[in-house]
Amino acid sequence: MTAAPEGPTPAAKSRSAFRQPDFVKLWTAATISLLGTQVTFIAIPVIAVLILNATPFEVALIGTLEFLPFLLFTLPAGVWVDRLPRRRILITGDVGRAVLLATIPVAFFFGFLSIWQLFIVAFVNGIFTVFFDIADQSYLPTVLEKEELVDGNAKLQASYSIAQVVGQPLGGGIVGFLTAPIAIALDAISYIVSALLIFAIRRTERASRPDPAAAVPADEATPPQIGVPSFAVEAEAARKEAPLARASVRQEVTEGIHFVLGHRYLRSIAATTGSANLFNNIAFAILPVFAYRDLGLTPEVVGLIGGGFGAGALLGAVTASRVANRFGVGRVIVASSFISAPASLLVPLASRETALVLMGGGGLVSGWANVVYNVNQVSLRQAITPEPMLGRMNATMRFIVWGTIPIGQVISGLIATAFGTITAIWIGTIGGLFAFLPVLLSPVRSLRRIEDLQPES
Repeated sequence: MTAAPEGPTPAAKSRSAFRQPDFVKLWTAATISLLGTQVTFIAIPVIAVLILNATPFEVALIGTLEFLPFLLFTLPAGVWVDRLPRRRILITGDVGRAVLLATIPVAFFFGFLSIWQLFIVAFVNGIFTVFFDIADQSYLPTVLEKEELVDGNAKLQASYSIAQVVGQPLGGGIVGFLTAPIAIALDAISYIVSALLIFAIRRTERASRPDPAAAVPADEATPPQIGVPSFAVEAEAARKEAPLARASVRQEVTEGIHFVLGHRYLRSIAATTGSANLFNNIAFAILPVFAYRDLGLTPEVVGLIGGGFGAGALLGAVTASRVANRFGVGRVIVASSFISAPASLLVPLASRETALVLMGGGGLVSGWANVVYNVNQVSLRQAITPEPMLGRMNATMRFIVWGTIPIGQVISGLIATAFGTITAIWIGTIGGLFAFLPVLLSPVRSLRRIEDLQPES
């Protein structure tokens, strides 16, 4: 595999992913469920901090349990995503999360909601999310061609951004007006709608694995042989099928790890994203405690701050492919991974009076940088990975980059308990300043165009 030579970047062919009807269904499903998720993003901390009076460590533990499955189940999940129909996994993930979330408003209205239920829901919901997330990123190349991937990922990131711009302020309003449990019930409904839309997708998935039963073509199958013992014929047939026999889960997990860690682009992207997630969660796992208790903000104001981050993310989704075409995908990945961290330094400087301006403004900048980074690095990963390896590649990447999230959240809770929330935020934001170094010091920085790359086995 070779990168395009340095120099002016030729204009890439522009083809909208919206030309694919099945992508429109996938995009609509994502937009609706993401909108509901952003509402819950406001509602769960309100329930924990203001209704159940959770401690800073308990608040951090909710997030830890939600992301712990990415450490425990991601690698084997990647194997099963490569083995099973990915659309079926997506539907199961949506329905499962809908049922789990629906238990929270039911428990609240019957008077037995507790912090332990939030812990259980967070953990089991995380398991469904592991499978859904890996299948989702692995499923996109089924409904889009390679030249449409950047545009498709940008549109999906735009959905996420729009959901933040609209969903978090809307969630703050719903929580303030109708209570947090009602907001969570609406999110459960959004997952059901998403499942129905994905069910309506009709494009056939390409087989991720060869069928061992069809491994030997009919004209090459072992014919009956007169005078040859039957056990010898069976042994010869087994010998032909043996190379295509399905490997164990452990072997396939190992293949995925070796592929990512041995790939000159993927390992540096994993290092940058994983370290950024670690320090971001040290800083912001206890952000609800800082916002609601230390600063005395209302859910409506917190929702508006989240909307600022979403506005920046929306701008990032709109401009991600344009800046990559203009400056080169490698340079954009490096620059965007750097820009996000300094903007986060505004958060610990905020007071109750300046929170909306400083936290919202910092979120605007970091939201733009995060989405530009994600659109380009995810599209790069999808383009350079062979189809049968997509699930395991995404699983390994998720294990590394999201596996640091629960670690950061536990550290955040411990620091906040011992030294205060503001100390945890400062440590996390300062540490995040150095997360961009792995991609800066790797061959990623010299890449020009994704279209010029080929999958590397």
